[in-house]
Amino acid sequence: MVEHETSNETLAAIAGLHGISAEQVRPLPQGVANHVFLLGDDLVLRVPRAERFLPDLVKESAVIPLALHVGVRTPEVVAFDDTCSVVDVPYMVLTRTRGVDLARLEPPAADTERLFRNVGRELGKLHRLSPATAPALTGVPVDNDVTDPWALTDRLLKDGWIDTGTARWLTGWFDRLSPHLPTSPPMVLVHGDIAPQNLLVSPKTTQLNGIVDWGDAAWADPAVDFAKMPLAGVPAMLDGYRQQTGQETPTSAPTWEARVLWLHLTWALGRLKDPVPRPDERHWTAPPASRLLGLLRFFASAPPAPWADLS
Repeated sequence: MVEHETSNETLAAIAGLHGISAEQVRPLPQGVANHVFLLGDDLVLRVPRAERFLPDLVKESAVIPLALHVGVRTPEVVAFDDTCSVVDVPYMVLTRTRGVDLARLEPPAADTERLFRNVGRELGKLHRLSPATAPALTGVPVDNDVTDPWALTDRLLKDGWIDTGTARWLTGWFDRLSPHLPTSPPMVLVHGDIAPQNLLVSPKTTQLNGIVDWGDAAWADPAVDFAKMPLAGVPAMLDGYRQQTGQETPTSAPTWEARVLWLHLTWALGRLKDPVPRPDERHWTAPPASRLLGLLRFFASAPPAPWADLS
């Protein structure tokens, strides 16, 4: 994989376009897809690590303005250049959102619950966008993952990853969840990676300041945006989402909980076939067992209704 060069000369040239000296360029934690730098105090520079990550940056340049338009808290695009006409790398400059990503904090439980409700409200705003209301987003892919969990369970059994009793139990679990799933879930614009490292939070107040990194945005079942977050945070997120969208309470219609649980469980089982650790990645699902252990931890902690009834 050939990486884009982020030499000091390149960084200085980009900074200069925004009236910032080379001495005011500082590195920030790198993502899987981008090199990230602080330009002065108010701007953030992102350069894709390699050519294969450029389409995601192009996508972000189109998605972010629409997310801002519907009121989602996210940084604004200041400049985007994929022509390499000024400097020899593609790049994006965004306004800086102050705060620390949630993956670096351990706020009190009450603060975390309030934070997750706010995240759910932001998703309620975002999910107003659909192919019908935002037809100009031609570069956004459709994510219609239709993994068959029964076939996946059977394959894991035949390949020796799980035993017969576990396979029977998992099959029964999917059987019980299945009636709660919609036949045709709506397609909306999803962020695609609502996870702790992409939530910028005030360390003093645990206030949500912004959602970042839109490279995985897609048209998908809105439940996807609740399945990249550790399950412990999802009940509060769904509370905030329902408040924002005016949807039914979970006791009358546990459809949302079933959809989210279905994805968590299916993705956790899928990772059994890919047990290689990824120590250089910050995402909470990088360790192979994280999703399965997250499910265990969640259901062992007496989750609120209707979650226990879906186990």
